[in-house]
Amino acid sequence: MGNVSARLAAAADRQRDLDGALSDARSPLFAPGHNVWRVARATRTSVLIDAAAYFEAVRAAMLEAEHCIYIVGWDVDSRMLLVGASGTATDGFPLALGDFLDALAARKPHLKIRILLWDYSVFFADEREPLPSLALRWKRLPQIDLCLDGTVPLGAGHHQKIVVIDDGVAFSGGLDLTIRRWDDCDHRTDNALRVDPAGKCYPPFHDVQMVVDGPAAEALADLVRIRWERAACEAPVPLPQVGKAWPAFLKPDFEDITLAIARTEPEFDERPEIREIEALFVDMIKRAERTVYIESQYLTLTPIAQALAAQLRARPKLEVVIMCPFSYHGVMERQAMLPGRTDFIRILEDSEAPTRWLVVAPCVADVDISLHSKVMIIDDTYLRIGSANLCNRSMATDSECDLVVEADTQEAAASIRQIRHRLLAEHCGCSVATFEAALRRQHSLIHAVHTISARTHATRFVTADAEAASMPILKSIADPEQPIALQRYVSPFAGWLTGKPAAWAFLAVMLIGFCALSAAWGFSPLSETSEISAWERSLSAVSGPWAGFAVVGIFVLAGLIAFPVVLLIIGTVAVFGLWPGLGFAAAGAMASAMTTYAIGWWIGNRALRRLCGPRLNRIADAFLERGIMAVTVIRLVPAAPYTLVNLAAGALRIHPVDYAIGTALGLAPGFAVMALMGRQIMGVIADPTPLGIVALTGILLLSIAVSYALQRAISALRKRST
Repeated sequence: MGNVSARLAAAADRQRDLDGALSDARSPLFAPGHNVWRVARATRTSVLIDAAAYFEAVRAAMLEAEHCIYIVGWDVDSRMLLVGASGTATDGFPLALGDFLDALAARKPHLKIRILLWDYSVFFADEREPLPSLALRWKRLPQIDLCLDGTVPLGAGHHQKIVVIDDGVAFSGGLDLTIRRWDDCDHRTDNALRVDPAGKCYPPFHDVQMVVDGPAAEALADLVRIRWERAACEAPVPLPQVGKAWPAFLKPDFEDITLAIARTEPEFDERPEIREIEALFVDMIKRAERTVYIESQYLTLTPIAQALAAQLRARPKLEVVIMCPFSYHGVMERQAMLPGRTDFIRILEDSEAPTRWLVVAPCVADVDISLHSKVMIIDDTYLRIGSANLCNRSMATDSECDLVVEADTQEAAASIRQIRHRLLAEHCGCSVATFEAALRRQHSLIHAVHTISARTHATRFVTADAEAASMPILKSIADPEQPIALQRYVSPFAGWLTGKPAAWAFLAVMLIGFCALSAAWGFSPLSETSEISAWERSLSAVSGPWAGFAVVGIFVLAGLIAFPVVLLIIGTVAVFGLWPGLGFAAAGAMASAMTTYAIGWWIGNRALRRLCGPRLNRIADAFLERGIMAVTVIRLVPAAPYTLVNLAAGALRIHPVDYAIGTALGLAPGFAVMALMGRQIMGVIADPTPLGIVALTGILLLSIAVSYALQRAISALRKRST
């Protein structure tokens, strides 16, 4: 008995020594402030492969919520079915997300549900649910709050996908709670459950999410609260106690493990750029000894390809297996992203290790799987799941969030290895046992993939496309290396507007210039010699003396439905000519502003908050100092659409005289630019040509620059006065 005990004790000592050595060798990777934001312990962690597993788990966790649910997404759709692999649920709650949240709020009156949705680009409008405010706030109980988050620079987006429940359980990864995401691990082509709200089938879809609890979940809750405060201008209070919402049926893959959170955030509104995700990718690759396994929707990031190639040269036993989609659905997406992938693969081809890397795409019965996941596994040591693709956009343009676990015990290392084999087996169309048997025989991930794929035909090998031709304009839109930071280009011009005399002089010149240019077009010989003056006069004559009143009425009615005022102004000038079109448009814009201001005064702040959501707080902050300057600034660089600003000014009881004068001053630069450049604008409207369109774009940029300079001038005056 004593010998047995001694052997067990010796074995335990060896295990502890091995675990300690493992931990000591890896501990320096996570460096807060460089490649991660925070490092925390996760009490439990599970990897949820494909949306059926994620949707079932997040539904179960939400049912246990008592205090607060945060849903953060690139897209959130109230129509998506929040169901597991069965396609239904037995908990008695509705299946559709919006109805489910509404029923949950009705059952739990003290529960708050906050939805933070990217205020998305018009390029994605056809993919989204129409009127998200109607679907996710107006039709729902007051406990459900939706904030459209536009706190990113031009050309950037919010790409994080996070759900936090009671600060105690958090989900993060590549999956949004939206349509056309649901699928299970079989990815059958004939799965009748894989349909969108219109009843249309969509291709097989693959993605991965991670769920954590304990201090790691609290850290993600802090991240979400920071974003909510920025977007909604209100600071949610951390919960006094951690919830217990871990799904009862979910077995953790890891217990008590180190987890790091890495972010990407673009430079915006005096916030510095954060590139933790890019730094962590490179640092992780430098740790690789035997295997690198990657899943990514896009492969365009040259520094990562170079890091992989360098590591392949430095480590003769290293193998790299990358899973990505075979192609992309949209024409623009293909033309913008495939050339970058070709460049990525050609860098690997130059690694002098032709047999030790592989890029493959999963498919089922010759139907390509839409691979949307973002996964990196380094040896049996690091497991990374997040929202960031291996593309330029994810490194500096969009907001992203990645989670990384570090194996500090042999049990954790075995779990990472098992997760890698689960993913590879799924993509190779076989069981985990079959894949591991092939791996034991071949002693190589790449050879195992080749052997099984030859039998199952479940993957397609991806190579460099010799025909791929780069289109810089598409790349700059789809995969920019930096967002469009207008202030960088305008700041040198506006920098001199820091002194009080210069600021007042600039404002006076702009106002006088606007009046002078308008008078020049209306009363001087310039209007008579213009080639379009006859057209202007004829249209004005045909319209009759009541034309101005009709235009004002149209502006007022359009303001009631929040129709963009800029389009109305351009349309008015197009119909009536530069003069009297500018006068009609100015009168209409002011009448619309005062009418909706009066409506806001009447309905009050509380009702408007319910109607407009947290965005109202941002306008309220802008109006905080009140007075003419506050109104002028929010007009020059608006925090919200024209109509919403008008309603908010009334609800917040801004003095009507201050409001009217500030609105006129704020609209003046746009009218001044239109008066100055009226001939070019009318020429493009009458006869659009490529050169004319470029010129018109330049005019619009000039208008934005003038508005920004004015805002800087007024801000300087306000700071000096306080």
